[in-house]
Amino acid sequence: MTQEPAEKKELMSESYVPRTMPVQLNTLDMTANYMLLLFNITISTLLVGSGAAGISYLLLGALVFFLPCAVVTAQLALLFPHEGALYNWSYKALGQYWSFFSGFCAWLSGALLIIGGPELFVTYLQNLHSGWLSEPWQQGLVIIGLLILSCLIAQQRLRLVQNMINILTIIYFMAVPLMGLAALIWLWEGHATATSLTHPSEWSLGPTNFITFGYATFAYLSTEVPLILGGEMLPKRQVITRHLLWGTPIVFASYLITSLAMLMVQGQQAAYNGFAPVLLMDMVFGKWAGDLVLVCILIYFFIVPVFFNSTFSRLLMVGAIDKHLPRQVGLLNGNRVPGNAIIFQTAISLSFAAIIFLVIPYLIAPSSPSDFATEAYNVLIAAATLVWALSVMFLFIDTLVCTYRYTDLLNKQSLFPKPFVRPILWLCCIPGLLSCLTAMITTVIYPWIPQISAGSWWYIVGGLALACLGVAAIGSMIANSGARWQDLTTPD
Repeated sequence: MTQEPAEKKELMSESYVPRTMPVQLNTLDMTANYMLLLFNITISTLLVGSGAAGISYLLLGALVFFLPCAVVTAQLALLFPHEGALYNWSYKALGQYWSFFSGFCAWLSGALLIIGGPELFVTYLQNLHSGWLSEPWQQGLVIIGLLILSCLIAQQRLRLVQNMINILTIIYFMAVPLMGLAALIWLWEGHATATSLTHPSEWSLGPTNFITFGYATFAYLSTEVPLILGGEMLPKRQVITRHLLWGTPIVFASYLITSLAMLMVQGQQAAYNGFAPVLLMDMVFGKWAGDLVLVCILIYFFIVPVFFNSTFSRLLMVGAIDKHLPRQVGLLNGNRVPGNAIIFQTAISLSFAAIIFLVIPYLIAPSSPSDFATEAYNVLIAAATLVWALSVMFLFIDTLVCTYRYTDLLNKQSLFPKPFVRPILWLCCIPGLLSCLTAMITTVIYPWIPQISAGSWWYIVGGLALACLGVAAIGSMIANSGARWQDLTTPD
């Protein structure tokens, strides 16, 4: 039997998902998913640590990374509007092995980063009262509880989950205009800006604040993730283009407004207090306003793991449908969502949460378990972010390959007029690849926390990221061999 070329062969998941799962996601749904994923207000607090230069890096990152990501994501999704996004696109461009590898990297990083929302939820609770959740085991139990709750919610009907995401995303984004209004009133009342923004030298970029470029780039990571649900969208072309067209400027404006507000009212010291957005509102309006923004932010930390659990489970599902993973992983529950995949990735997240907060701190550093738990958490999140950034590089690689492999299809489904489409995509891919690589290097070179030296940080975080990539590489070889064996044993 002659195997059909990868670029012509349709994956089973491409037809299976629309036949068995409700096709229902509209522009509002996808825009809410996009905004929720890409805007993390805690990154705004990191950006202000470099003063006005943080805004310069935010603008630079938008120009050389965020906008290129949005453009190539839209183009690839128009070419191949199927479930799995990057997993599917890499298959069309590079074949089975790299398809599973890029998809596995995206899934693994997502499964690990699910912990991030609950951990930040705990951090904000600690800021409310210094005596709350002071021990790692207490923090771990709250995180585990939130992960289990997110698993239960994610297993409900997608329409119900999506409605919840839409409503809570709107509430979360209320914090942005409130912070912007607070900054304007602060200036109107006659206060001077806490950070000088008038001298060109203050906006300059340089080696002393270059880590901020990494923060700015990671703020814009994963424009493609909402499109993992691509097989469940209707109508496809309209939803693809509109959610990116609307969501991209909203996300950029949200980072710009919140960062400027903190710089004007609190100054660079806001970078050293994750509770800074709440304190800003306290300073300008009083505690009632701070409590209002606190609720908005806590809602974000609550709903993010639900979104991650619901969305990234689709990568396991399509892997099972396409015979890379055991069939049981991709089975749908009574609500027509991949229940087993959600349970499996929640179990992975629970295991890491238990190890970081309940086990290792008391085994390795019983005298200072809280400090060690903080170090272990930051190392894990940094390594997961590196793996995620590597998977995003495939976004640009796939685009470059597809511009030549699918010329006819590109002419029919192009974002731009035919003479300009290839040059524009190349202009997006080159700076996008370089920006992603640069951000990864800054993550390895500059420690995220002062407790770990630069000399230790690079080999701990880099080593853990390489271990994850090694697992992905070996898993891809096994999955690819399994898929080929299935093809050989399946009758024509």
